[in-house]
Amino acid sequence: MKKPTVSKSLALLLAAPLLALPGAASASGSRPMNPPTAAQEKQTPEQEAVELYNDGIGYRDKAAQFEKEAAAEPDAKKREKLEAKAKDKHLDSIKKFDKATQKNPNLFQAWGSLGYAYRKTGDYNAALKAYNRALEIQPNYTPAIEYRAEAYLGLNQLDDVQVAYINLFNHDRPRADELATAIDKYLEKKKADPSGVDAAKLEEFTKWAQSRKQLAAQTSSVLKPAHERW
Repeated sequence: MKKPTVSKSLALLLAAPLLALPGAASASGSRPMNPPTAAQEKQTPEQEAVELYNDGIGYRDKAAQFEKEAAAEPDAKKREKLEAKAKDKHLDSIKKFDKATQKNPNLFQAWGSLGYAYRKTGDYNAALKAYNRALEIQPNYTPAIEYRAEAYLGLNQLDDVQVAYINLFNHDRPRADELATAIDKYLEKKKADPSGVDAAKLEEFTKWAQSRKQLAAQTSSVLKPAHERW
């Protein structure tokens, strides 16, 4: 697949480490990019896209902070308020990331972050579309592969989760471990409420996850991540 052509200035910006989501800084996919050079009277669409992308990262980081506070809040009502604030910030980030992709449709980091924000607000189908677009542009973008797999979990598309895990296991072990953690949480949740997935399929997936965990414990990470972790 032919790689998209970007301006020299944007290429330099994209060379820096990107997309910040696990933890939360690592949960969506990239870090803020360096701002465009100030001395130009009019910005190019690519430069505008970078600014919009950075604005979205700011909202995402605020959402992550609210999520962190919510997780540590013992009071149910206060926790709900914090979670609502986090969702609002994710919705704000969606607007910025979406505009960034309009300004520069080849900015795969913005597509990846857009998918993350949609997933965090529960819109898994929209998240998949954004992740798929990011991976059309940059097929080896492992943050999008991992977070798309988490969207698959939300939709109970377990076969797709398995394919994603094998891909990550072979090319980005830290990301594979991150997905394994998400799978554990999914299975724990399904113990309490198995609705939405066939019982036999869930049992098969559970056995597969256990076998993969054993294999991961027996092997060491010999491959470096293709991209910096968020």
